[in-house]
Amino acid sequence: MSPFNQIVSTLEYYIWSFGPSIAGESIPIIVLALLGTGFFLTIRLRFLQFRKLGHGIAVTSGKYDNPTEPGDVSHFQALTTALSATVGIGNIAGVAIAIHFGGPGALFWMWITAILGMATKYTEVTLAQHHRVLNTKDEGQARYGSVSGGPMYYIEQGLGLAGKPLSIFFATSLILTSFFTGNGVQANTVADVLGSEFGISAWTTGLATSTIVFLVIVGGISRIGRVTSILAPLMATIYISAATIVLFFHYEQLPSTLLLIVQEAFNPSAGVAGTGAGLFVTTMMWGVRRGLFSNEGGMGSAPIAHSAAKTDEPVSEGVVALLEPFIDTIVICSMTGLVILTTGVWNEPVPTHLKLSSGDITFQERISPETTVSKIQVLNGKPDTTSAIQLAWHDVVVDHFFLDPNHSQPFTGVIEIEKRRAVTADGQTYEQLYGLAVENGAPLTALAFQKGLSPLGSWGHYVVIISVLLFAISTAISWSYYGDRCANYLFGIKAVLPYKILFVFMHFLGAIFALSTVWTLGDIALGLVVFPNLIALILLSGTVRKLTKSYFERKPWLNHS
Repeated sequence: MSPFNQIVSTLEYYIWSFGPSIAGESIPIIVLALLGTGFFLTIRLRFLQFRKLGHGIAVTSGKYDNPTEPGDVSHFQALTTALSATVGIGNIAGVAIAIHFGGPGALFWMWITAILGMATKYTEVTLAQHHRVLNTKDEGQARYGSVSGGPMYYIEQGLGLAGKPLSIFFATSLILTSFFTGNGVQANTVADVLGSEFGISAWTTGLATSTIVFLVIVGGISRIGRVTSILAPLMATIYISAATIVLFFHYEQLPSTLLLIVQEAFNPSAGVAGTGAGLFVTTMMWGVRRGLFSNEGGMGSAPIAHSAAKTDEPVSEGVVALLEPFIDTIVICSMTGLVILTTGVWNEPVPTHLKLSSGDITFQERISPETTVSKIQVLNGKPDTTSAIQLAWHDVVVDHFFLDPNHSQPFTGVIEIEKRRAVTADGQTYEQLYGLAVENGAPLTALAFQKGLSPLGSWGHYVVIISVLLFAISTAISWSYYGDRCANYLFGIKAVLPYKILFVFMHFLGAIFALSTVWTLGDIALGLVVFPNLIALILLSGTVRKLTKSYFERKPWLNHS
């Protein structure tokens, strides 16, 4: 393992695996922190996510909008900007990854994360509105917005001097998160899908999407709000409609699939991939991990977008934020998961182009070898089963290799691990082979839609391709705003433009890196940003409770009726 990969693996372990052991299984601290905070806020706010969801829908509709109140965008535009960041690759690729590594039960834990995340999201958005600051015109109001808000402000203002180091850490971590989670992962998934479907190089895809993102984000929050208010509803409508049709065709499998999800959540069987597959903690961890990535509850990112809403009532934007985890995870992620599971593609090997230099190729140790293994012997398409190391695609061992996509020419020779090439008995070398392998990420979701919509033709995977493009670009656009508010907080308005240039560059790099590397870096950044925000949410929950009580006693929205 290279030094870089070793560092990445170590960081991932301490953020996403390290924690107390219960019944022989380690419970990651971050999982306990997220679920615990969400549960605490749910109890303290008396299950507000269930009681006030209807009011959030009414506010979002524009029924109570007052354009004269301070802010840059309407309630609806603030929601769509935040949804454009949350409804993204996590809904397409993230759900597939959770099921691939955690099994069907991971979807259940995504639901739990979303329900608790609704209370968390309400709390952080209400605090962000309460502690936001108005910018003066000479600070670039026209382009960069008239307000700035987010956890860095409510951590500093709410916790006083003790909160300053924590707010600086949060802002720095969120900038890193914006480069990877909200940006590089999006570009990587687009490149992965377009490369798998059309053979388009990652460089070409990266240049194209980077250009689109740049043209939008240079216009500031007003342009971002206008673009996302169109993209978010459009992409959600296309995706949900297609998924509904798939589930209609497979309605007979729905009851057994839902039962499987619940059973596997608490008593998982062996999963498709992963060393710990079949363990309860593994299933829960992947569900929480991908659920957090998808709905961002507790990350503190969405409050930055909601801070720009035109309102003088913090709670009125907090109830709007209740809709985010509900739409993102309860609706859209569930659609993705059910399509993957009801069509049966989640554990189904399919003909796959195995590019040996791809980051999706790994070499797994079946037993600890006493000596270094440099080659895998293959005879008539079958690898030597006694070998200590086997070639895997998305961490699932491939048991047959062919020289052609029709699987008519079995490969005989050796696969050289270090050089990442196949060499036949007569000395011919190949950079790629073919075989049956289990897909993962966006290609798995595309396969599910293609199979699910097959009664209507073989075009189903294009729904995912179009959705990936729309989701990824809109997510990157919204995340650029999150990062530039943090740059503005740390270094002032002059840092915003350099940040945007670096953001676009990181978007391009994300497209050309290996899928597993980009997702892991994104998860590391994601974990770092969570802790300072959760600490502030718990300590400031009393403020939110008082604001909530005052708002619903006064009923200020009636003045706009």
